[in-house]
Amino acid sequence: MGITEKKCIKTKKTNTIKIQAWWRGALVRRTLLHAALRACIIQWWWKQKLAELLEKRRRAALQQDMRQNWAVVKLQSYVRMWRIRLRYCRLLNAVRIIQVYWRWYTCQNRGFFQGSYELTASRLGLELEISLGSKICQITDCIPFPIKN
Repeated sequence: MGITEKKCIKTKKTNTIKIQAWWRGALVRRTLLHAALRACIIQWWWKQKLAELLEKRRRAALQQDMRQNWAVVKLQSYVRMWRIRLRYCRLLNAVRIIQVYWRWYTCQNRGFFQGSYELTASRLGLELEISLGSKICQITDCIPFPIKN
């Protein structure tokens, strides 16, 4: 064997070693690439699950807040209604007092009619009281209804 053959064998060995190294590197790179892709997929899935969980929590918090706001609004409306009703009752009472005094005043000056009636199947009963100043006239009457056969 000559020097050229040794060099040729040596270069073939180095070339073979280089090809083997490149192939092993390609295999390792491909394995690492697959592992990185799988890790990315797992991370993406996990982030999606966390986002769904956060969205559920956010919706639950919004619903709770909405229920509380609804309760507050309902309570406020009841309090406002109660206050307005109280004011209305006071005004109604004042109106009644004014009406009583006005009726008394007009009764003293002009007179008034006051009465009641009772209606049954066969008759009409009337009780009227007519007041003109200091004069009072009372009328009590019973009007029978004609019975048709």
